[in-house]
Amino acid sequence: MAERKAVLLRLDPAVHDALARWAADDVRSLNAQVELLLREALKKAGRSPKDAGPLPQRGRPPGTSKK
Repeated sequence: MAERKAVLLRLDPAVHDALARWAADDVRSLNAQVELLLREALKKAGRSPKDAGPLPQRGRPPGTSKK
């Protein structure tokens, strides 16, 4: 899988808080929620990249269970 890109995103604090609450409601990180919303917007606009990989799986990676 290709290396993921990091992006600095400046948000209004109220927008950040609303996104953080939404992400928590969906049991996602804020970063995962933003990526999901961006992918949905790209798809709706007919601009989805053909070579984009799938969204990373939610939850702990395999083999990292707590003991």
